[in-house]
Amino acid sequence: MPLYMDIHQHIPGLTKEAVAGAHAADLATQKKYGVEYLKYWYDEKAGKVFCLVNAPNKEAAMKVHQEAHGLVADEIVEVTEGL
Repeated sequence: MPLYMDIHQHIPGLTKEAVAGAHAADLATQKKYGVEYLKYWYDEKAGKVFCLVNAPNKEAAMKVHQEAHGLVADEIVEVTEGL
């Protein structure tokens, strides 16, 4: 299954708790779309969030975010894991 990094460029009022809550909502929704959200990183000051996800395609990853919390990524890039 392809591996993607999605990028949210600016989420106003971003907090550690809000990111954790959004990730939990993704985990609760992901199975419906055959997606597995693996990890996330964030920059609270800049309001940026990065999510690593296994998904059959970009659209499936986006659907999880749309349904789970409405915070759709600005960009989704297919990536290959390195050492």
